Amino acid sequence: MKKIFVSLAALVAAAFTLSAQSMADATETAKIANESLAASDYQTALAGFQEALKMAEACGDEGQELVATCKGIIPKTMIRIAKQSLRDGDVDAALEMLDKTAATAAEYADDETAAEAAGLVPQAYMAKGNNLLKAGDFAGAAEAFAKATELDAENANAWLRLGQASERAGDLAKAKDAYEKAGTLGDEKNANASLGKLYLKMASADLKAKKFAAAVQEAVKSNEFAPNPTALQVAGQASQLGGKNADAIKYFEQYIEAAPTAKNAGQIAYTLGALYQQAKNNAKAKEYFTKALDDPKYGPEAKKILATLK
Repeated sequence: MKKIFVSLAALVAAAFTLSAQSMADATETAKIANESLAASDYQTALAGFQEALKMAEACGDEGQELVATCKGIIPKTMIRIAKQSLRDGDVDAALEMLDKTAATAAEYADDETAAEAAGLVPQAYMAKGNNLLKAGDFAGAAEAFAKATELDAENANAWLRLGQASERAGDLAKAKDAYEKAGTLGDEKNANASLGKLYLKMASADLKAKKFAAAVQEAVKSNEFAPNPTALQVAGQASQLGGKNADAIKYFEQYIEAAPTAKNAGQIAYTLGALYQQAKNNAKAKEYFTKALDDPKYGPEAKKILATLK
């Protein structure tokens, strides 16, 4: 019986010796990881702290202090890796690490790091969208910006970028909605400028497609968002081609007033003269034919017409 007690004591002593050795190894591993962290070698540091955590957990109660230390460092090291990936332009790697960071921080009850990781995700999608926009992948960019708006619905810049990407991808309806949202969130200046250009693009396309009523409406909207003589010209042309001469006169006169020195001012003045002549308003016809006299192309014809008007 005595011999058995000696054997058991030896086993216990060996266990204590093994535990002490394992704890020493865990501590040394954490020390080396900390040196890597100080040198900004975050990947090596993360791997080291994760290994030290496993070793400390295996030591039971004796390793609990080191376990807590590692759990406090690991999420913060992970978010440093994510930020580094963002700086390096590897957005997909950053997003993957941010996802892991949030999960690990939540597991280790590190609410501050979990919140920081969540806050960086929309920024990462913005960076991804910008990269894709520069690369000409407009559909991909729109998808990334849409994700950013889902995560941060109050980000006016994200909505503006979504509008730009959607417009260039050909989804004009989505672009319009995104620009309008950006405007309601405070970026009214850029949103209105973008909406002005978008509606002008739509108006020009509808004019070409002989959708004259739609072209007029869109051109007027364009000018409302961002005053632009070209929009007034398109509204005048669409009105004239749609048989709405009174409206054509209105928009062409607004065009002349907004751009009196435009290269085609003589042509528009001649058109106004002709429209007023058709309306049997010779006084106004004379006024605009006279304004067209200096135009090299339309001046000679305007002179001839003026000679016949009473």
